[in-house]
Amino acid sequence: MKKYQKEFPTNFLWGGAIAANQAEGAWNVDGKGPSMADIEELPEKYSRTSIVGFKHTREELLAASNDVEKFYPRRNAIDFYHTYKDDLSLMSEMGFKCLRTSFNWTRIFPNGDETEPNEAGLQFYDNLIDEMICKGIEPIMTVSHYEMPIHLIAQYGGWYSRKTIDLFVNFCKVLFERYHTKVKYWILLNQINSLGGWGEFASLGMLEDDFVDWNSALYQATHHQFVACAQATELAHRIDSNMQIGMMLGDDTSYPATCKPEDVFANTQKLQMSLYFYSDVLLRGEYPGYALRYFHDHNIKVKFGTNDEKMIKENTADFLSFSYYYTRITEAGNISAKDNPHLEKSIWGWATDPLGFRNSLNQYWDRYQLPIFIAENGLGALDKIEIDGTIHDDYRISYLQAHIRAMKEAIKDGVNVFGYASWGPIDIISCSQGEMSKRYGYIYVDIDDRGNGTRKRLKKDSFYWYKKVIESNGENL
Repeated sequence: MKKYQKEFPTNFLWGGAIAANQAEGAWNVDGKGPSMADIEELPEKYSRTSIVGFKHTREELLAASNDVEKFYPRRNAIDFYHTYKDDLSLMSEMGFKCLRTSFNWTRIFPNGDETEPNEAGLQFYDNLIDEMICKGIEPIMTVSHYEMPIHLIAQYGGWYSRKTIDLFVNFCKVLFERYHTKVKYWILLNQINSLGGWGEFASLGMLEDDFVDWNSALYQATHHQFVACAQATELAHRIDSNMQIGMMLGDDTSYPATCKPEDVFANTQKLQMSLYFYSDVLLRGEYPGYALRYFHDHNIKVKFGTNDEKMIKENTADFLSFSYYYTRITEAGNISAKDNPHLEKSIWGWATDPLGFRNSLNQYWDRYQLPIFIAENGLGALDKIEIDGTIHDDYRISYLQAHIRAMKEAIKDGVNVFGYASWGPIDIISCSQGEMSKRYGYIYVDIDDRGNGTRKRLKKDSFYWYKKVIESNGENL
């Protein structure tokens, strides 16, 4: 009989997660080309609750690629490209068992469609991965995390073009062949369900002005991502059967606004098309009936290639990963999710809901019965350096304590969670806001929103707290 699991597994992967485009900087160094992340400007005035950038015309895209006057925060970020050894040493001091990071597509294929990769870019990742392994940190690598080459967007229309499937799979082939003996866990696309608003550009690399039927175009591009993931998974398993290929969701869980049946069903439909559609295709291997109904009712047309269905069916992912930050509520007749009045929110409007984390873990496990890796979870906050150089971030510790407790309860429920990567173990550029002041890390980086500062790394109170969490395998919270 299977035993009741009341503790974190002995080989549990504790660590953190960053993205290349939010940390590395060095945007035009060693042959790197411009990516979508490099042209996201931080305006002089902005609102903390609004998304910055990620919506462009082709003219704006190309102009920003050549502009050196305005401030583009990701171009320099925290200069992880040059400081990774020292930064990894700090993570190693905390006892990290894993680090999730990503390859910057344009560091390896500057335009995205070259026949040969940029060796200088690959050499950086050789060094980075080797350094992680040397420090006992398991590399969990995301192939693409919001850094599509500008050339692929302007020339091909991003993921709308089937040509992008071939280019992405070739990118994967280079990575798999080079790193398969060093990297076991792979996530192909960050938050593949980032459909809506900024995600349509960040994830799909599409310019709205290019399309008459925008909704059909979005789902056509998403279909191409599905096919690319299936082809990449087939390739990975053929190269090395030990490689584990994961798919990743940005968890967007919501609750019914009331117990009215209309609200309950509206929430069911919302979750189907914002979450489960993507994981059902990549983990179960086929388009679910509710998605086909949705396409029919909304006159959405998606063209399948001759071998697409077979490829998707036969090459499902090995594990599920997801990011978790907040929950909202849904009511019938309102397509926009609303804030939950029963939850407290951060200054960025993100509601804290650790029980929702346990709920999501249970829902995913019940649905798929596949191993789960937490790819992101954390609290963005304003941190203050005291006169003596200390940084007291009890609010962050409280947030993470509650979520780790919820994760442990999910494990007790029988959910197979094999790792936890809190978002931003070191302060990096915020993805959605483009700020530096929205800090997640255990390690403070002395850079302000305009890129000024000493770049010095300082340990926050949470640094020492997380060290104890890892040392005790989650028992000492």
